[in-house]
Amino acid sequence: MKYWYKIVLIMSGALALTLAPAFAQEEDEAPTRESLIGTGLITEDEFAAFEDDGLSVEEIADQVGLKAEYMEMVEGHGFHSYAFDFFVVSMLWTVMAAALVFLMHLGFATLETGMTRQKNAVNVLFKNVFIISIGIVTYALIGFNMHYPEGDWIISNVFGLGSPIADLNAGLGGTFGYGGVGLAMTGYGDFIFQAMFAATAATIVSGAVAERIKLSSFLIFTLVLVALAYPIAGSWHWGEGFLAQLPTGAFYDFAGSSAVHGFGGFAALGAVLILGPRAGKYLSGGRMRPIPGHNLPLATIGVFVLWFGWFGFNGGSVLSAEPQDLGLVFTTTAISAAMGALAAMMTSWMLLKKPDITMALNGVLGGLVGITAGADAVGPWGALFIGLVAGVIVVFSIIFFDKVKIDDPVGAISVHGICGIWGTVVLGFMVEDISIVSQVIGTVAFCGFAFVVAVVIALILKALMGFRVSPEEEEEGLDLSEHGEEAYPDFGKVTG
Repeated sequence: MKYWYKIVLIMSGALALTLAPAFAQEEDEAPTRESLIGTGLITEDEFAAFEDDGLSVEEIADQVGLKAEYMEMVEGHGFHSYAFDFFVVSMLWTVMAAALVFLMHLGFATLETGMTRQKNAVNVLFKNVFIISIGIVTYALIGFNMHYPEGDWIISNVFGLGSPIADLNAGLGGTFGYGGVGLAMTGYGDFIFQAMFAATAATIVSGAVAERIKLSSFLIFTLVLVALAYPIAGSWHWGEGFLAQLPTGAFYDFAGSSAVHGFGGFAALGAVLILGPRAGKYLSGGRMRPIPGHNLPLATIGVFVLWFGWFGFNGGSVLSAEPQDLGLVFTTTAISAAMGALAAMMTSWMLLKKPDITMALNGVLGGLVGITAGADAVGPWGALFIGLVAGVIVVFSIIFFDKVKIDDPVGAISVHGICGIWGTVVLGFMVEDISIVSQVIGTVAFCGFAFVVAVVIALILKALMGFRVSPEEEEEGLDLSEHGEEAYPDFGKVTG
């Protein structure tokens, strides 16, 4: 449990504790509430929390003694050991990984901008700035404690009511005692890493609905998705909800092929179905008019930024700096992405008769999404296989959605939704201890929930305030109609 008063401080086998506890009672003197609070190591509120949890005064004294011992080790520099070094390095890696995931939002912004038309560039950038900002704030206000209910379920194992984060350094929250070896970070480290994830699901939707969605409606849609829908769904898996307790075995999704990417991809599909395609995209007789992005170099930069950030996305999900797992995850992530790119290049070249850079870029992302569920569970050759199939799938999926007139300017539904399903379900066949039944249940739960929520929100917004801009605004471009500014003003023009 995350609450410090429930945590027994986990030490590595290499650690030899030789220091005597800083807190001790005389043999003939029983601890009392007053004597414990008088040490300054526990507050009255914390003591009351212990009592509410059913601990006796003697048991509370043991916990206070444990904290005193830890503090003496740290403050007296007697804790210079493998365990302490491991905790410090792990915490440092966690916040670095969080920064890398934050950088991914720059990648999404540049990719989506480059893959859409010039007249909508400001609109795409604005949405991406809003998503990361609202994501962090709402995750602090409600999302974190909804994502990890810690037993405080309103509907058992399905829904826990969120609340604002408190002092996450309280008790042992700022020490190794927060999570021990398995979660070697502080409470705030845990929060900021997970907050970066929360906004990603909504960012996936941004590219799919680009160039025709009404800005105000998109902002409300995103708010509901990132503040409520994502934390609720995530609690089923990472919050020890029902997907962690399936009779067929716990659902496995290391860093979120389904929990993040499948969720975002199918939320995008729901929104796109209500929104409809861009004007002029699909012509009579089943013909399709390509609408190329205005800046493919910018899109390519975005994909490389995403690839770089993904080392934090997957690597940070190790939840420590454990050397063997960290090296494996970095390797499988890189191999799957590279193989996804090569597979998409070759597949699109054969189908389209020309090598297509946009397919190659989506192949990279498809390989990254595919490996995210099992980056720590498969080896290099398993990663190669996952990336290979993801690169092929993403090309056929993009072509399929165009054939059925589902317009996705950046291929987000295929990259995140379809490749997310692939990467999650295939683990049931590749890894011995992972149940294919559990993988299917989990994937359907995430993707189905996201799709239904997206459709419902979109229909409500469509009825109340409109979900799509007018044809005239779409023709003019959202930069001018929604924002009154251009991404690339012509400074050569002379105006009165």
